[in-house]
Amino acid sequence: MSYRKEKVLSAEQLTQMLSHAGAAYPGELTLEDINHLFLEVFHNGVHGLCFSLYEDGQRPGDVISEEQVRRRMEIIKPYTQWVRSFSCIEGNEFIPKVAKEMGIKTLVGAWLGDDLEKNEQEIEALIELARKGWVDIAAVGNEVLYRKDLTEAELLAYIDRVKKQLPAGIPVGYVDAYYEFSHRPAITAACDVILSNCYPYWEGCPFEYSLGHMHQMYDQALDAAQGKKVIITETGWPSQGESLKGAHPSYENAIKYFINTQLWAGDHDVEVFYFSSFDESWKVGAEGEVGAYWGIWDKSEKLKFGNGHI
Repeated sequence: MSYRKEKVLSAEQLTQMLSHAGAAYPGELTLEDINHLFLEVFHNGVHGLCFSLYEDGQRPGDVISEEQVRRRMEIIKPYTQWVRSFSCIEGNEFIPKVAKEMGIKTLVGAWLGDDLEKNEQEIEALIELARKGWVDIAAVGNEVLYRKDLTEAELLAYIDRVKKQLPAGIPVGYVDAYYEFSHRPAITAACDVILSNCYPYWEGCPFEYSLGHMHQMYDQALDAAQGKKVIITETGWPSQGESLKGAHPSYENAIKYFINTQLWAGDHDVEVFYFSSFDESWKVGAEGEVGAYWGIWDKSEKLKFGNGHI
């Protein structure tokens, strides 16, 4: 089937059908239909992907080679316009370098935490990468307020420092959960662009309501932004692992969530970075079993969806 070429169904009808698993819709999509639809949407390309750097057995803190980054970037290159990185050191600095060589735009993040010495390394590396022309959007920190690693005043000082030292024309923002931008107007005011993470799964939302819930998350960030651009910097659904309240990981829910997100983003002109490109085993320690299964490709770099798997 071809939802764009043949106009068999509108995007709204498709997302309604996909969001209500098992509902008795006329012409209900089969799993084979869903797999074909995934492949069509995916091969049409997505706005952005969050870059998964670490192979099995690796974790943050390990130094990663440029060759490894280049190999994984070659895999995702045909499918995305943008790539998002989360750090600027220990091999992460190769992500924007290689992406720009391949014609991919970059949202480059400095990872901030409670280690002030490491924060200095990250901030200086972000500034250096930007001066080399490898940064299209700069993100100063990721969920550092959510984790309570820094105070709001400390984060504002980092944002101000980066804004003053970056070349002109590079927007600077901060990544956090959508609701933080409502709760922290000083942070919102300091950002050139609002970088919002929207995860219905992590709020225990049942799959059938997930698209509507994500839309509400985006709208809340949009209201807080007061006219500034809002980008969804992370959203996704795990294909395996533990359930969280009414949110259940599965192959079918993950593939449907991806399709729903892309159709909705295209219809509403929303820029979305999908989380994530590859499964990463190290995330089990941080998030439980479910943490290892957010990728579009598995940990062996094989595409997980669209091949008839259940």
